[in-house]
Amino acid sequence: MSTFPSSPFGFDITHSTVLDLMSNAKGWEDRYRNVIQLGKKLPNMPEELQQENVTISGCESKVWLQHQVIDGVYFFCADSDARIVRGLIALVMAAVNNKTAEEIKAFDMDGYFAQLGLIEHLSPSRGNGLKAIIETINELIEQA
Repeated sequence: MSTFPSSPFGFDITHSTVLDLMSNAKGWEDRYRNVIQLGKKLPNMPEELQQENVTISGCESKVWLQHQVIDGVYFFCADSDARIVRGLIALVMAAVNNKTAEEIKAFDMDGYFAQLGLIEHLSPSRGNGLKAIIETINELIEQA
């Protein structure tokens, strides 16, 4: 997989960066705008990696998720055909990318999204899609 990006944002955007950004948002519309902007920073997944066998079921939009493990560290590459979903993927990638399985398992994803103040504003289908992305990542790290 030579076309696999080493990190979706480089290493500048982490869950702490996202929490800081969202804590400065003035209401839901600012948060929504921030999510869209983070999604724009997420590199596009190369077409050759957008294979049917890596789509995530449970998402209304098309979502692809690939990963590599190098020296016990997980690197994820994900994309979607929907802007808001790309943003949600960016939030997840900021929390799990460039981490070991132990670090990913120890991360409080529910607490993270509660702090972001987004879940209550997502449609049920978006919320289910987000859960499906997180569940898929958890399954991948369990398989290793």
